[in-house]
Amino acid sequence: MHENMSSLLAGVQELASNWFASLDKRPVPASASADGLRQVLGGPLPREGTDPEALVRILGSAGMKGTVASTGPRYFGFVVGGNLPASLAADWLVSAWDQNAGIYILSPLVSVIEEITGAWLRELAGLRPTMSFGFVTGGHMANFTALASARHGVLRNAGWDVEADGLYGAPPVEVVVGEEAHYTISTSLRFLGLGANRVRRIPTDPQGRMSVPHLAEVLRGIKGPCIVCAQAGNVNTGAFDSLSEIADCAKASGAWLHVDGAFGLWAAVSPERAALLRGIELADSVATDAHKWLNVPYDCGITFCADESIHRSAMSLPAPYIVATGNQRDPHEFVPEESRRARSVPVYAAVRSLGRKGLADLVERCCRHARRFAEALGGAGFEVLNEVVLNQVLVSFGTAEQTQRTIAAIQEDGTCWCAGTVWKGRTAMRISVCNWSTAEADVEQSIEAMLRAASKHAR
Repeated sequence: MHENMSSLLAGVQELASNWFASLDKRPVPASASADGLRQVLGGPLPREGTDPEALVRILGSAGMKGTVASTGPRYFGFVVGGNLPASLAADWLVSAWDQNAGIYILSPLVSVIEEITGAWLRELAGLRPTMSFGFVTGGHMANFTALASARHGVLRNAGWDVEADGLYGAPPVEVVVGEEAHYTISTSLRFLGLGANRVRRIPTDPQGRMSVPHLAEVLRGIKGPCIVCAQAGNVNTGAFDSLSEIADCAKASGAWLHVDGAFGLWAAVSPERAALLRGIELADSVATDAHKWLNVPYDCGITFCADESIHRSAMSLPAPYIVATGNQRDPHEFVPEESRRARSVPVYAAVRSLGRKGLADLVERCCRHARRFAEALGGAGFEVLNEVVLNQVLVSFGTAEQTQRTIAAIQEDGTCWCAGTVWKGRTAMRISVCNWSTAEADVEQSIEAMLRAASKHAR
């Protein structure tokens, strides 16, 4: 069996290496159609099994045409990073080890790595050194876990145990968000029984920053349990809410402050941009997404909570067959899952392989690339709709129809890939730069493709 495993993994290594080698030259979009992939991969349920090496070759061949080069250097469509070499290698080890990361006794190695990694991330982000943390599937579940902790905390302060007694008869919880809050906040509130439509929405400025005077006015009228959701890095503009001022408002009213820092949290490592996060240390909970700017493989998000007892109470319910091992950390106590992948290991590899300086260089490089996109497209006469404070650029190529045609032409060209969005009623192309491997040459090549498409389709 082990000899066959070695041969199989050697074949996988060759296929994966060939795929990575193709990223620089292949079109960014997938070249295979859905019907073509179904023809290759589908058919009737097999009666007999397929040899693993043959199966891997089938998958490898389909992957060359059916995947999007989103881990490559010219993918700017959504806020997704790539795979740092050390993270990818660590992720392969995670699959080989096949550890359940839920309990220390099931995997001492993974429990200790998670403990180390969470502490490193907490320090990098400028968070309180006592904040607890949990590794979840992505930014969505990071927000959910943080808001579950918030729900528990504000109701506990009101004399109600929501985990024991549910929401029936509980004091109503007011949730206050900016009008540009990410949709994962709304869906998390739905999952938690707090309702997506019951929120109080605060107006934002042209860049998407929450109006602090309006927030203060709303909070003065709230007397019961309250959660305020702020944003560090708007997914369209990259703008940051004024966290220190919002924290002052929240604390004055007794509200819980949650910060959605899916990608913007890591601006904290950049000496040029750390000031954008002034006040993050005052947050009661923070959510972030490691497969964005930290450039680790899917899936991984992280939740931080200022009160470990609240975090544990919201997430854990002891079972009689799970016995605590001394003072060792059981990761499942901080997340919704029991059986879980060792997500912290690729993050550990990313942080250790780059160090604080390497992470700062990555963030600053991406921000320089974003500014270059804005300068080139703005200089060509197209309208840049946002202040480029981070790694996001919004561009209008004229009317909504002209912009949509240009985006479609850029996607069809395949040199790079960008997506459309609507910002404050304006149709725009969004450029998100967060891949570690994007170089100046990739930016210039992409700019040429964008201008070529715009000259043909926008006017």
